[in-house]
This record gives sequence, structure tokens and C-alpha cells, in this order.
Amino acid sequence: MALRGGSITAAASSNVLSRKRNFLGLRLPHPNKPNSTPGRPSIAGPICKLSAGTGGEKAGRGGEGDPKKQNKEDVPSPKEAVDLAAEGSGSKLASLSLDGMNPVGLGRRSRQIFDEVWRKFSGLGQLSTTSADERLLDSVLIGGPMCEFTIPEAQGTTVLVVGATSRIGRILVRKLMLRGYKVKALVRLADSEVMDMLPRSVDIVVGDVGDPSTLKTAIEGCNKIIYCATARSLITADLYRVDYQGVYNVAKAFQDYNNKLAQLRAGKSSKSKLLLAKFKSAESLEGWEVRQGTYFQDVLTAKYVGGMDAKFEFTETGEALFSGYVFTRGGYVEVSKRLSLPLGSTLDRYDGLLLSIGGNGRSYVVILEAGPLADTSQSKLYFARMSTKVGFCRVRLPFSSFRPVKPEDPPLDPFLVHTLTIRFEPRRQKPPEGPAGLAQDPRSFKMILEYIKALPTGRETDFILVSCTGAGIESSRRVQVLKAKKSGEDSLRRSGLGYTIIRPGPLQEEPGGQRALVFDQGNRISQGIGCADVADICVKALHDSTARNKSFDVCYEYVAEKGNELYELVAHLPDKANNYLTPALAVLEKNT
Repeated sequence: MALRGGSITAAASSNVLSRKRNFLGLRLPHPNKPNSTPGRPSIAGPICKLSAGTGGEKAGRGGEGDPKKQNKEDVPSPKEAVDLAAEGSGSKLASLSLDGMNPVGLGRRSRQIFDEVWRKFSGLGQLSTTSADERLLDSVLIGGPMCEFTIPEAQGTTVLVVGATSRIGRILVRKLMLRGYKVKALVRLADSEVMDMLPRSVDIVVGDVGDPSTLKTAIEGCNKIIYCATARSLITADLYRVDYQGVYNVAKAFQDYNNKLAQLRAGKSSKSKLLLAKFKSAESLEGWEVRQGTYFQDVLTAKYVGGMDAKFEFTETGEALFSGYVFTRGGYVEVSKRLSLPLGSTLDRYDGLLLSIGGNGRSYVVILEAGPLADTSQSKLYFARMSTKVGFCRVRLPFSSFRPVKPEDPPLDPFLVHTLTIRFEPRRQKPPEGPAGLAQDPRSFKMILEYIKALPTGRETDFILVSCTGAGIESSRRVQVLKAKKSGEDSLRRSGLGYTIIRPGPLQEEPGGQRALVFDQGNRISQGIGCADVADICVKALHDSTARNKSFDVCYEYVAEKGNELYELVAHLPDKANNYLTPALAVLEKNT
């Protein structure tokens, strides 16, 4: 059996009969059509009509057929008879003989039955929300013929789909339902057109991503969020409201909801950041120590002493400013403090650091000192480099990115971290972009510190954002679109939620699972991808640990010009039993 283009092709074999028997016991109510249609019997109807005048090979051509021939073909054989369906709960089981049956007719009729079954399941919108139909849906997805599509993680998981009526969203909702998830859909208007787009068993909530007050009801009870909403126009105000402000509002509402749940449990939300330092007054600078040093430890150092100085102060404008210069060869300046964590908090429960800083675009080295507090002589140093930009920015530093200063030291254990240091050194400094950056002396620096927080850890993603690569957008509006999309991505990264950002190429309308996929980072792809494949990636990323805190581009496989190969093929779209996403994302960089 092969699925191609939304239809199911079946051959006349014992496997087909077995599959057909599983499906034929299913009864799905249809509000607009009767249970049986002319020329095609109801799915739950008796199969003994298969070769009768309503659906057999003869009758399928418009005639009643020869009764004698029909009786001859309907003679049952006890050895090969199979039970196929029961009409109603109390009807007798029907049997069908395979002796003397035309295999061509059987194959044709099998295709008709499978097409009808697929049509009913692809039109899940016909399922009502009555308790009887919900029990029927459970029996279909859990213990019935569609149970092979369900996944264990879906049980008890509610997913909010923002943009459920978009090209990706409509497919995504049905994929989630087919796998056993409870789905909530956020829509701006609940008119008849929208209701026809979505399955009736979906919990539809009316709200606007631009209005935070309308999001509380939608967020309530949700475990994960998939954001695939798009602006209705390319007007800057619409782009800003949906692609940036909308992402920010939904992420904040989700954080507020989790904090509320944590307060009810008299605890702290597992998705909340831990505040390590907030520089809002002169008192907040207490405990921070400014130090100077050099990497050279010989007598030649004196020949290259050009002077260095640094200070950490709270300015009249209300900013914590760390500034100075280093003219000495091999010299550096740094500001350091011993961390004071809240009672019961340890950094091993967190994924990394988040720094909100501003300044003139210099790069710095963040150093963590880890070891027993009782004997600091046994402490070991670990470092990670961070780059900033002119103005304010937020930098994520996962603990996994810290490397030991001495190669023989073990990897960083966040549980033992007790001191944080930020160091400036003139080497490896790159001038900021623009004409102003070329005029700056790379040996001077200015850094404004707003706060330092620890990012919560987790195995799975909390928020999936479908963004775009910019390919396929008209050049006159591409800059505005990408600016709004990038702002939304940055706000999600700053939220502290576990995120997955998917940037598909130009969307296409074609069946999913037919072509190989390319996963990449660096905005280098230009090919398109089907909406069904993007929806499938979203579903698989919900419980894939390799997808957490990653941003990536994805498109269909293509052949690059010789000498201009930009990628190595990392994944194909195999059958549903094989998760192609894990090996594809395992090689990609986190916190991008």
C-alpha cells in the first residue's frame, strides 16, 4: 500500500483484506450525507453486497448484473471465509468467499473502499463534539484502526495552534489530532468560514495576538504552543503586530500562566529564569570587584606597558557602566563577583546564562569559577566568548559552551559554580559595522549591564515558531518582513522558554513525505518546501530533545552548481516509524 497525493492505492492481496477488515468496522457520522451513497456502500454496511448490484464488478458499470453469476461468486468457502463487518451493534457477521473471485474487480473495489476511508479521516472536521462521538474518536485513535498513528507523548498534552487557519495550520491541526493530541486553536473571528476550515472537535478560542488581554483563555490548560500565524498584509504595522508583538504577547502569556500554576503549588515555575544580578541602583554594584592583569609573566612585560584602566560605576542616567582601556600588550581588565543564589537554588537546574548588555559592540570573555567553597584553591576556571553589538542586545551562553582554561580539567559542573567574571582584552577585537566603527580604537570599551539571569533547563521545546527565510518574498518588501520576523525570533529567545524556530523556504502545495529534506543554518537555502512537510516537522519537534533551543532553515533537496555546494544532505523523509528529525538536528548548533 502506498500513499500518493492524498489517495491510497491498494493491491488485491491478503494484506489488503486484513486492512480492509480493520477499517470496515468503523462508523463515522457525517452530518450532511447519509451513511450510504448510490454506487458505493456505507463503510459499516454488510460486505456481502460487494459483488451484488450496488457495488460489485458488474453493477459498478451501471447494470444489475447476472443473478446467476452473482450467486455463483457468492458461494462461501468455510476454509477461506473472513469476517469483514457488522452492520449495527446487533447484526450478524457477514462472510465473503474468495473462490472464483475476479482479482481485478477485488482490487478496484478495494481502492474504492480505501479512498472512502481516507476521505472520511482526512475530513476530520465532520466529527462532532458530543460525548458519544468523542468516545468513538478515542476508540478509533487508541484502540481502533488509526491507533498506529498515535504516539504515547500525546496523551495528556494540549497544544495551542496560533494561526490554525493558515496554510500550515490547517494541516497541522489534523496531524496533531490524528496523533492523539488535544488541540486548541486561536482565531480572530469564529465565523462560519473559519468553522468550516477546522475540525469540530478542536477547541476554538477567539482572540488577537496583538491584544494580550484576549490570550489568557487560549493559553489556559496548554502544555505547548505552535505559532504559525502570518500577517494578512505586508504593511509594516501588520507585520509588527503579528510577527513581533504577537510572538512576544503569546510567550509572555504562557510564562505568566506557568508562574501562576507554580504559585498555586507554592513553588517556582520550571520555565522561569533565575535572576543572578540586576543593576538598577548604586547598591546593586556592591560586591563587584574591578581587576587588572596580564597574560605575560616575564620581564619583557615592562617594555610593553602602555597603561590600562577600568571602572564600574552607576551613572547619573541610571546605568551600570563598565568602561576603560587597555594599551598594555597582553593585558586585560575584568569585573568579578561571587554569586549569591537564593536558598534552595543551584545552577545545575538551569541551562545557561542570559545577559542583557549594551555598549560599543566589543567582544568579551565570560569566566565561571567552579569548585568547593570551603577551599577555593581547588577551583577551576571555565570560559566562553560573547560578542555584542552597538546598542543593547541579549546574549545567551549555554553552560555547554564553556571550556576549561586548562585542557586536562573536567567539563563544567554548574552545581559548583560560585564566581562570575566578565573580562575585556584588546586582542581579537573586530570593529563594529558602519563608518563609526572604523573610527573607534579597539583597545577601549564601554559596556552597560542591565541584568544577568540563568536560563531554565528542559528536555523538550515549549514554543515552536514558524518563521521564514525571506526567499520568495518580493524584493521591495523583503527587508520589512525579515526585520519583523527577526524581532519575533529574538523576543522568543529572550523569553526563557525552550524554543524551536523553523525557517522554511517558499511554501508549496504538494503531498508531504515524498522528497528529501535539507536542514541548514546560515540563511543559505533558496528552495521551497511543502506545507505538509513543515507541519510534520512541527509535530515531530514537540518531543524531540535535539530540537530544543535551535533555529534552522529547511527546504527540499536540490542540486547545487558544481563548486557551489552549500550543504551536505542530512535527512530524508522516511516512513512515519522512523524519526528523521533527530539525526538531522543533532549536528546543528544550539542557541542560534
